[in-house]
Amino acid sequence: MRIEPTDLADVVVLVPQPFTDDRGLFTRTFDAEIFDDHLGRPGASASFVQDSQSRSRRGVVRGMHGRSGRGEAKLVRVARGAVHDVLVDIRPDSPTFGRQQAFRLDDNEFRHLYVPPGFLHGFQALTDLADVCYRIDRPHDPAEDLAVAHSDADLAIAWPEPVTLVSARDAAAGSWQELLRHVR
Repeated sequence: MRIEPTDLADVVVLVPQPFTDDRGLFTRTFDAEIFDDHLGRPGASASFVQDSQSRSRRGVVRGMHGRSGRGEAKLVRVARGAVHDVLVDIRPDSPTFGRQQAFRLDDNEFRHLYVPPGFLHGFQALTDLADVCYRIDRPHDPAEDLAVAHSDADLAIAWPEPVTLVSARDAAAGSWQELLRHVR
């Protein structure tokens, strides 16, 4: 497994290296030692306390979600299908504050996205079905939920496909400008 930097401060992509043969393939989807060494924090991987999974149909957008307080770190990967995954840095002291970056995650390359605390996260399903797996470093607390509309004009996220469905909660999400008042 190798770890690649991104354009966003502290965000990395974990790239497994599958072994293939006539049977199919085998890949290690996570290696705590490599992850901890990269972060320079022995035992950091042990802080993950919850695994979750969502299934979405093509065109569905989930996001843009974040957490207030200490935030929430997560590892994101796709077990089936493909997604267009988007992060927005909402850490006021970060050198990449307000910047966004998109990533393709799929079940062919097995790339994982490490999202440190202080980011909005969302994705759009690019295949008929997309199963997204999240490994999260603390229990969910609905009182700390943050959300910005996926269609917010200030964020101007370029979703690659027509948006077919969002949840009622996501449809009612606030704006980037409202979030800025909250995080500063």
